[in-house]
Amino acid sequence: MRHVTKLGVLLAFAVSASLVSVPVSAASASAGTSAASAGTPYLPKPTGTHPVGTTSLYLKDTSRPDPWVPSVKARELMVSLWYPARSPGKRLAPYMTPKESELLLKDAGITGGAAQVLSKVRTNAFTDARPAGRKHSLPLVVLSPGFTKPRKTLTSLAEDLASRGYVVAAIDHTYENVATTFPDGRVTTCVVCEGDHDPSFFVKLEKGRAADVSFVLDQLTGRHPKWKAASLIDPSRIGMAGHSAGGASVEPAMVRDSRLRAGVDIDGTTDGLIPDSGLARPFMFLGKSANYTPGKGNPEVASWENDWKLLKGWKRWILVDGAVHESFTDISVLAGQLGVKIGTDLPGARSSEITRDYVAAFFDLHLREKPQPLLDEPSARFPEVKFCAPETATCK
Repeated sequence: MRHVTKLGVLLAFAVSASLVSVPVSAASASAGTSAASAGTPYLPKPTGTHPVGTTSLYLKDTSRPDPWVPSVKARELMVSLWYPARSPGKRLAPYMTPKESELLLKDAGITGGAAQVLSKVRTNAFTDARPAGRKHSLPLVVLSPGFTKPRKTLTSLAEDLASRGYVVAAIDHTYENVATTFPDGRVTTCVVCEGDHDPSFFVKLEKGRAADVSFVLDQLTGRHPKWKAASLIDPSRIGMAGHSAGGASVEPAMVRDSRLRAGVDIDGTTDGLIPDSGLARPFMFLGKSANYTPGKGNPEVASWENDWKLLKGWKRWILVDGAVHESFTDISVLAGQLGVKIGTDLPGARSSEITRDYVAAFFDLHLREKPQPLLDEPSARFPEVKFCAPETATCK
């Protein structure tokens, strides 16, 4: 069973008008509890030592038509970048635009006064803050969101990695999510959200996302990069993580592009896109125990078990007890603040902490070569987290 869920089931944002009316400003950045009590939804503070800057890029791949709308002769993408900044900026970045919030919540069946609440979420990154770092000093992590979900639903993970010294590039895969805003004001919607979503559809989607990732890497690390601070990126230290369909896309992206040195599939059912020769670079599965406990025989866990045999390098299979599909995204954090149940007793702040710490540890180990005891064995800090051995169908 694929994890294609309506946001309304996850976030019943039928919230009071006070949530919509509270302004978001840089002055509130250090006032998390007071902002929360005033009714402003907010993302958790990053755990690293760097202030975080952010900017957006519009990229156009003229070498291929759009895979979903062939009449569009070039693949257009919006990418958000987060990065360590020299100092905080003057303006906190918006979480998403009012129109994006409206369309995302309309897809969930939520309209009226609360439809723009997601545009009021307080972030921790400053728009166009001056980047910190030396030439080729920063590793890069690419993020791919779940099917139907915009890139901004992975913002808290991106901000945290940036605060730890990474450049992070999150991609909106155009026409695969409910709203993408382009610089000229166009807002594209999801042309493939309805209809047949059989395995062949997801194979096409994942291969298309792999092509998107390679193009973005070209634009960030090629001879004529599209980001003015792109020289800070170390092109020899690039990784990728994704959630749901974005997580399932990590394997084909790594198969396609050897620049991706390490990858994390976060709760994404895969589609057998690793060749028989295998994949020898570091890889981690991170998911919920309910669907991915080895030996259960369900299609989701079977997909990981099949791929596990073809992963020839360093690898981990890590599960989180009590997590649901949305526990690994911003949705769980925001739902918890608004008192909305998403089918789990695991608090959103806790699931966010687990996700951010384990993903950061993985990239610190494989892109920075820093030992990470957190990935060696179960931790008393995180009793919800289990290490699994699919060969023996055991987790501890």
